[in-house]
Amino acid sequence: MDTLNLLAEGFASALTPLNLLFAFVGVMLGTAVGVLPGIGPAMAVALLLPLTYGMEPTGALIMFAGIYYGGMYGGSTTSILLNTPGESATVITAIEGHKMAKAGRAAQALATAAIGSFIAGTIGTALLVAFAPLVVKFAVSLGAPSYLAIMVLALIAVTAVLGSSKIRGFAALGLGLALGLVGMDPVSGQNRLTFGWAPLVDGLDIVVVAVAIFAIGEALWIAAHLRRTPMRTIPVGRPWMGKEDWKRSWKPWLRGTAFGFPFGALPAGGAEVPTFLSYVTEKKLSKHPEEFGHGAIEGVAGPEAANNASAAGTLTPMLTLGLPTNATAAVMLAALVQYGIQPGPLLFENEPALVWTMIASLFIGNTMLLLINLPLAPAWAKLLKIPRPFLYAGILFFATLGAYAVNLQTADLVLLLGIGILGFALRRFGLPVLPLILGVILGPMIETQLRQSLQLSAGSVSGLWSEPVAVVVYLIVVLVLAFPLVWKLVRRYRPASSPASAEVSQR
Repeated sequence: MDTLNLLAEGFASALTPLNLLFAFVGVMLGTAVGVLPGIGPAMAVALLLPLTYGMEPTGALIMFAGIYYGGMYGGSTTSILLNTPGESATVITAIEGHKMAKAGRAAQALATAAIGSFIAGTIGTALLVAFAPLVVKFAVSLGAPSYLAIMVLALIAVTAVLGSSKIRGFAALGLGLALGLVGMDPVSGQNRLTFGWAPLVDGLDIVVVAVAIFAIGEALWIAAHLRRTPMRTIPVGRPWMGKEDWKRSWKPWLRGTAFGFPFGALPAGGAEVPTFLSYVTEKKLSKHPEEFGHGAIEGVAGPEAANNASAAGTLTPMLTLGLPTNATAAVMLAALVQYGIQPGPLLFENEPALVWTMIASLFIGNTMLLLINLPLAPAWAKLLKIPRPFLYAGILFFATLGAYAVNLQTADLVLLLGIGILGFALRRFGLPVLPLILGVILGPMIETQLRQSLQLSAGSVSGLWSEPVAVVVYLIVVLVLAFPLVWKLVRRYRPASSPASAEVSQR
């Protein structure tokens, strides 16, 4: 009952005219950046991060949450109309969605994506309301060793899962941890990795790092691979669904939600795995399996629901434990730090109005998105005709202006360019971006928890696993690291045993 009262107070705050405006602006921007290929919600939030420096934290987070949900909605438009996923999470949607569009069913594909996103987002947010307080109660009882272990698990899990090369993932993580060490040591007061340059004494501003990695790095990458071939859009018409479409979509919506929320809440979660699992499941359960690969509506409904449910799942560890599980959540966590708000389990106790207003705004923004996306799908499709040189020139301008506005220091522009080139290099050599961002944000927190753990144990290393939760988490870390190696060994020796067994059977 206490949770419902807090949620009711959150709705009272979120329904004020100013916060409704923030939610509306957020969902509109999120949908727009989701529609444009290559510009995901992470980049949009990173670009707006410095521009919201003077805003109230509640309004800024409402806008960021709207961008996040809106980006998940808008990404399906490019997947369906252009076969060009705006985000990696909408790759599966393109498989069936574009085939539906080419068959003249773009309206139905967009409609089932929008309605499925609304249903999954609403259910996912309700699950966030139900589970977040329970996670907080558990987290408050944990000590520094357990927090350290959980943060290490988050870093290891995300790094080990992302990308095809674990070496590249850990290289990106190492770069992020190194950037997090820049500045003055909080205990000894000695300068670390400043190279005698005074602007680095206070450390790297996470806003500058986020904008440089996402906006500058992406813009430089697109400029290096720019193709001037025009984008050809498919006429949309008015999105609608027939009785048969509703009948074939409602079960995939629910199943996709069941896949998406738990995977979004995992440290190595995200939307890619649940969207794939949802697609495979719908293909097996469908009464029309012959349509898969030729435009099956279940192949759009299920993955899109999983995509948006994972967004709500992602917010659960971010708000309760201070652990982001994808790039957008990492930038939103940076926004909390920017406003001087300490993320973690005490966030619900120290800032209840902010947290519950933001959660309530998710319900409101989700409803706005449905009302916006159904009638405005043809208008969003026209945004795809914006020439990329103009688009990314504007991104570079706003990124530079926003980074300078944080501290009004020329040194930030130098750092913006330098870290932006690093972001370009990450993409050039196939290093994932998320481990670097997590290293920058969680690195200082891990250092704090590590020192507290060692202080509590009088310098004994055994203090790092002095709590039962820490022991369990470290065992999970070992399994995460060892499983790929064991699986590789099993696959290596399995073919060798097959001929021998065949020879024995012949004898």
